[in-house]
Amino acid sequence: MAQRISLLQRAAARPLGSLRQQLLRWLILPLVALVALNAVSLYRDALEAADVAYDRSLLSSTRALAERVTVKDGKVVANVPYVALDSFETDTLGRIYYKVTGLDGETVSGYDDLPPVPAGVPRSDLYPALVRFYHASYNGEPVRIAALLQPVYDDSMRGIALIQVGETLDARNALSRDILLNTLLRQAVLVLAVAALVWFAVRLVLRPLMRLKNEVETRPLSDLSTIDQALVHKEVRPLVAAMNGTMARMQDLIASQRRFIADASHQLRTPLAVLKTQATLALRENDPAAMRAIVASIAGTTDSAIHLANRLLVLARIEHGGGGEQAQPVTLALVARQVGLELALPAVQKDIDLALDVEANADTTVVGRELLLHELVANLVDNAIRYTPAGGSVLLWVGRRDERVVLAVSDSGPGIPDAEYDNVLMPFYRAQSTLEANPGGTGLGLAIVRDVASLHGAALKLGRADAGGLKVEVIFDAPRAES
Repeated sequence: MAQRISLLQRAAARPLGSLRQQLLRWLILPLVALVALNAVSLYRDALEAADVAYDRSLLSSTRALAERVTVKDGKVVANVPYVALDSFETDTLGRIYYKVTGLDGETVSGYDDLPPVPAGVPRSDLYPALVRFYHASYNGEPVRIAALLQPVYDDSMRGIALIQVGETLDARNALSRDILLNTLLRQAVLVLAVAALVWFAVRLVLRPLMRLKNEVETRPLSDLSTIDQALVHKEVRPLVAAMNGTMARMQDLIASQRRFIADASHQLRTPLAVLKTQATLALRENDPAAMRAIVASIAGTTDSAIHLANRLLVLARIEHGGGGEQAQPVTLALVARQVGLELALPAVQKDIDLALDVEANADTTVVGRELLLHELVANLVDNAIRYTPAGGSVLLWVGRRDERVVLAVSDSGPGIPDAEYDNVLMPFYRAQSTLEANPGGTGLGLAIVRDVASLHGAALKLGRADAGGLKVEVIFDAPRAES
């Protein structure tokens, strides 16, 4: 898994470049390679066809010469006038050499030094004749020679003469060059035509993406409306759907931030106004005792404002995903014990019995963000202490139920009516019973608990405690063992 993530990260780190250029590159380059292979194949086929045509012409010349080979007075003779040579079917660019060999290997006519037939040259199967074709060098030039075995006979003797006719490769090479140039020219025209069509097709296909880009770029920053998926092709619609989903989440986030800012400014305005009033009264007061009382009130108002600001900051951090803290295994019992120690003094000062009960031998490990889980437990215990009257009790319990880790905080305070359970989870909402028990509350404690629980995938359950107050349960999924 780690290796796969690393590969994905490295792939994401490489810039992808232009989609149009990649499409053109992956379409045209393979096309050029295929056309090149096709050109080579066509060139070879054309050369073979040309060789067959020239060999057929060479064989015709050899046969025409063989018709002039006869037996006279017991000897093989060849009547080959120059007019006959001129009638041979050969290209005017080539030069012809011939040789007629008698029954005993003697040269009857022609060029005596014409290269003989090499050993192992097979007979051609293309023609109904005893003919062999081979390449040789004559007078420093490459030549193609046809060697035909021609039966000769008269009343006194019978035998086989050898007729060889060779021609230079000038005509063949010229034809090969013409074939090559024609093939390359045709294939080049084909490649250019197909490349132009591919470029036009890619440009046409990518035009909806360009329209989508222009629409996104020219939109005002405040316009987070959805994009019509019909503007793009079916394959791109999931991307547009994801963009619409992202903009919808951004709309929700912005709306949430606006509500938060409005609520926070409204909530902070009250303690700040009270502080200003108290400071004004302190400036007018000359009695030291009265001034001391006003300063004490200022300190209390300041503490309330600080408490409100801290909870607002916690709520804002939760809405932004926990402030970047990484999730890791956390022992909830240890967090609960730490919170109990931190809030023991306020509980003692209010004469409240704060108890921690951890189920014996229970694994209370959950996967989460430790600081936020600390805030969750602290808000539950702090709320319980604030709303529980003096002489009451608060119980913090951690254990397991149905293979799930459970955190429960119960108190003996006034509790909350069942109909108000959903409402008290909203920021700044306070039930009437809690207003009477703690007039200086902020209405953010349970909202923070709700958001932290939601961030950790935990279920939140409100109910009535055995002591008559409120019981809040946070139910976590136990972490799965790694395979």
